[in-house]
Amino acid sequence: MAQVHARTERTYTATPEQVYEAIADYNTVRPQLLPTQYSEYEVRAGGIGAGTQVHWKLQATEKRVRDCLFTVSAPKPGTLVETDGNSSMVITWTVTAAGAGQTTVAIDTTWQGATGIGGFFERTFAPKGLNRIHDEVLARLAGHLK
Repeated sequence: MAQVHARTERTYTATPEQVYEAIADYNTVRPQLLPTQYSEYEVRAGGIGAGTQVHWKLQATEKRVRDCLFTVSAPKPGTLVETDGNSSMVITWTVTAAGAGQTTVAIDTTWQGATGIGGFFERTFAPKGLNRIHDEVLARLAGHLK
């Protein structure tokens, strides 16, 4: 199996602390950021940063729905890592200062892809689709930070 990787990023006019606080709030902020591809969102433990356990379904394509149960860790300052207990998917949110009053958020998603021709199509098209979804999440974050 080959690893599949998608990366989306955006820069905001806000401090790293403001941005991190927003993305680490799984109780209030995160549900507001999720586009229609997400359903059945539920915080099952915690709710703020590391130690949170959160469930959702992600309608990645018309036919593909992922049932996700993520456990959140914060291995270093400015980073949240969401590890799916139902698959090999790992989503890493990285918040970094980007100059005077600017902060960049990067979302890196990886998982073990399929093999064969199906794997080829997954590696080719899945990152583009996921980047569109995450770009919408980051656009909604911009609205929240105003």
